[in-house]
Amino acid sequence: MSFLTDAAIARLCEAAAWPVFDDGLTITGVAGRGGSATVYVARDEALDRDVAIKVLDVPDPAGRAAARLAREALILARLDHPGIVPVHGRGELPDGRAFYVMKLVRGRPLDVAASAHAALPDRLALFARILDTVAFAHAHGVVHRDLKPANILVGGFGEVYVMDWGAAQADAVPEHELVVAGTPGFMAPEQERSAVVDRRADIFALGTVLTGLLGDDAPRAVRAIADTARAAEPSARYQQVAELADDLNRFRDGLAPSAYRESAAERLLRLYRRYELPVLLVLAYVLMRAGLLLWTGR
Repeated sequence: MSFLTDAAIARLCEAAAWPVFDDGLTITGVAGRGGSATVYVARDEALDRDVAIKVLDVPDPAGRAAARLAREALILARLDHPGIVPVHGRGELPDGRAFYVMKLVRGRPLDVAASAHAALPDRLALFARILDTVAFAHAHGVVHRDLKPANILVGGFGEVYVMDWGAAQADAVPEHELVVAGTPGFMAPEQERSAVVDRRADIFALGTVLTGLLGDDAPRAVRAIADTARAAEPSARYQQVAELADDLNRFRDGLAPSAYRESAAERLLRLYRRYELPVLLVLAYVLMRAGLLLWTGR
């Protein structure tokens, strides 16, 4: 006779509590848990694919939790972008628990994925994809309010997804229904005081994320970009994600970002690195001519 271990019993109990769907969706596992909801992995038998389903942990047919989950699904549905997980549908279980179905994303959190990239250009390339996604959301009137590495997933082919829009502020969300939300360390100072913020709160969080991606030996110019993004005063930050992206692109292209005042020596070094081959060719020519002059006397 064999006995089940405590861990096996716990897994069986967890599986027994999984929700049951009537439309060809079969739960196969748990992808993650939040404060009031669980994200399950499910098999969509009709379309022969795996999907993710976010389900409230307790019934709340007419409560605030159900309303928040419905708004999150609607926000995701309006943000049609490669960096944002698409929603396939939403509904309510017989016991009153609200849910929505979305694409299943498999990936690693940003900080874990970035640790595999030793080169700064590779980490900045990942960050640039995040900026593109957040800029798209801002253009559609949505502020994420909880940007952090744990809410950014990097797929196996380098695709980047900005996840967890449950705290998002959008035109469709009445101000009186918003609460102060975010993660300490990534929240802008004004976000800690008020539930209603603008896109500059996300820019502060992006600056904090960028700071975490930089190594100890990162150039001062790119550190200045991160510091500007996470300035304490909103007016001192980049006012648009596009401005942050433009400064980052200037740095990546070997140009001086607007956030950093470089010295004359730094400017010369930057120009040398940008035009290294032409400079070396000119120096080689000058040295060759000098050598000929010394050898032939003319």
